[in-house]
Amino acid sequence: MNREFSEISQQLETWYARDGGEFLYGALRERLRPLLDVAFGYHTLQLGPLPLRNLLGQSPINHRVLAGEQAAGGVSLVCHCDELPLESDSVDMVVALHTLDFCSTPHQCLREMQRVLTPHGHLLIIGFNPASLLGLSQRARGLARRGPWRALRPVSQGRLTDWLHLVGCELEHFHHVCPLPLWGGDRLHRMVSRVDSWAMRRNLPGGSLYIAHAIKEVPNIRRAPERLAVPRRLMGLVPKPAASSGGMPRHPRRQGSDIAA
Repeated sequence: MNREFSEISQQLETWYARDGGEFLYGALRERLRPLLDVAFGYHTLQLGPLPLRNLLGQSPINHRVLAGEQAAGGVSLVCHCDELPLESDSVDMVVALHTLDFCSTPHQCLREMQRVLTPHGHLLIIGFNPASLLGLSQRARGLARRGPWRALRPVSQGRLTDWLHLVGCELEHFHHVCPLPLWGGDRLHRMVSRVDSWAMRRNLPGGSLYIAHAIKEVPNIRRAPERLAVPRRLMGLVPKPAASSGGMPRHPRRQGSDIAA
């Protein structure tokens, strides 16, 4: 990972560690909880510039892989988002936390996420909404070359919808998180949090963050009913079956790994 991206990643983590960022992150986790519950299988993957922000702990899938561009925190797979060292059709759910927001090759990154997903696998893309109050503030700071926003390339909901269609993913729904940024003192914080909670219950547009929930569609292919009986191999992360003395393969007992936040 180049030095500039490493600095941007640290600045973004610092921003999330502040009061407004922590409030936004907490609201994101609550909004994400029911979406994580819909996916079942063997492997789930998180990508993005925030390796210390692990969202996979709420997933019912046991084997959770946290990928990043440097070995930090709970990162178990060091790679670039536009070249994932994983087999095609091997991951049941991909969670992309600001992956497209700070990626120089967003189209290729999206294609890689689609490639590694199983047929009918779930893709959750979390991004900053450029058409929000926070997005306008970020744009102004980016023009002034301040903080991580100088490298922010937010993808609008309309553009992301088109991209998903092009790579063969069917958009299920857009979910919105916190239309009002958490600015001001404690009294204003309480007022803003009530408005945000009311707006999120109704999924009103204009959220500071959006969650795009998409499904990988493969023509003329249905999810096999017996798929849960035979675990797939995730390249480099799950060992191959060892051969027994009788010539028949002996499958190792699969153990899920839970990456700590």
